[in-house]
Amino acid sequence: MADYKFPTEMVDLPSKGYFYFDGHPLSSGKVEVKYMTAKEEDILTSTNLIEQGIVIDKLLESLIVDKNIKVDDLLIGDKNAIMIAARILGYGKDYEFNLRGTEYKSDLTKLEAIDMDFKNFERGKNEFEFELPTSKRKITFKLSDGHTEKKIESELKAREKISKIQSTELTTRLKHIITSVDGNSEISYINNFVDNEFLSRDSLEFRKYLNSITPDIDMNATAIDSEGKETEVVIPITVRFFWPSSNL
Repeated sequence: MADYKFPTEMVDLPSKGYFYFDGHPLSSGKVEVKYMTAKEEDILTSTNLIEQGIVIDKLLESLIVDKNIKVDDLLIGDKNAIMIAARILGYGKDYEFNLRGTEYKSDLTKLEAIDMDFKNFERGKNEFEFELPTSKRKITFKLSDGHTEKKIESELKAREKISKIQSTELTTRLKHIITSVDGNSEISYINNFVDNEFLSRDSLEFRKYLNSITPDIDMNATAIDSEGKETEVVIPITVRFFWPSSNL
């Protein structure tokens, strides 16, 4: 019997590998992933993994061919690109979902990376500078990856146990992505700045800038309802994303 070569596809990363250090397995801007099998369906239905909130990470870990690539190293937009590619390879391009009570279908292959101009950034460096327009204070920050997201999630869960009344998601996220304020990189200094000195109009402008330089997949797409009418929507990632039709 001839050796069976398992089918794989190369996924282009929205970051083009630009913000990973030279020599990092993600710096090529491409990731090879294999087609999903029943093994990956076992991962998707694992109650334990679902409860721990790591089911998608374990799925991608199984699908990425190069085991030197760690899922937590992926920038969030790059992770999204691989997740969408995995869905297409596993169950096809058509994604059916319910939005505000209406059933839609959309072609996932039409989703593209957000167009970005990388020439203003230093290759291999995930650190950026921004001068706050009102206070004129200077901050440096990084794009979020899996390591950062897990720290944010862990802190939010801990805070939720203390108080379920007030959300701290915005300030917690800012504290984890800002790496210095006016040249001071002490954690206590950054935390105090975010809690007590970060003007709301500066925070808004910073978040606008952050969004503008964050590589990701543009989830705006055309969807078709059951009557054939086309509508522009933001594609939602629901439980049906990886289970388009199942009797389980």
